[in-house]
Amino acid sequence: MNLHGRPETGKDRKMLPPESWGVKCMSMGFLMEEDAPAVWRGPMVMSALDSFMTKVSWAPLDVLVIDMPPGTGDAQISIGQRLTLSGAVIVSTPQDVALIDARRGANMFRKIKVPLLGIVENMSHYQCPACGHREHIFGHEGALRTAETMKMDVLGQVPLQLAIRETSDAGTPIVAHQPDSPAAQAYQHISSLIYEKLQQTPTQLQPPLLGHASGVIV
Repeated sequence: MNLHGRPETGKDRKMLPPESWGVKCMSMGFLMEEDAPAVWRGPMVMSALDSFMTKVSWAPLDVLVIDMPPGTGDAQISIGQRLTLSGAVIVSTPQDVALIDARRGANMFRKIKVPLLGIVENMSHYQCPACGHREHIFGHEGALRTAETMKMDVLGQVPLQLAIRETSDAGTPIVAHQPDSPAAQAYQHISSLIYEKLQQTPTQLQPPLLGHASGVIV
């Protein structure tokens, strides 16, 4: 998103989340030196997450998206238990070793009663820009088979493309820079499906810290 620097503070002494392309963002990277490691144990991580929920001036929002690392650690469990989330989106590459974590994550969210909105297959395939040939570098349709086994919806498949990396590094989303490209269309399709699902089950975040927003963990 090409956002840098420490967030400013509003009159209510809450942090004002930096904004780019109409999206408000907050990251630990804004609060640390560029190359400083985040060597934190569980309680420190939870304190930071609590600060992001209660000490950031988010509202008004349509949807709050919480991007979590792979796994089933304290952070994922605590977020799912402390906030009444509208749903979880599982993101995985197609290879078996990644899908192990995806299945564990899906089962964890089911156990703590967070609805599963579906699974996204990232880096689904590489398509040669010169000839159009597709190569399934990380395996073929592994996330789709997992979705069928675990009775989850498939939200979409995102290709492995140089343009995604280049536009992301430049802070320009590919949906804005190349809106008609296959990659942009894949992102638009996924976001549309997620939004439709949120309209069907419009659970609002509890506690109501963010106005009338839905919460999605990814």
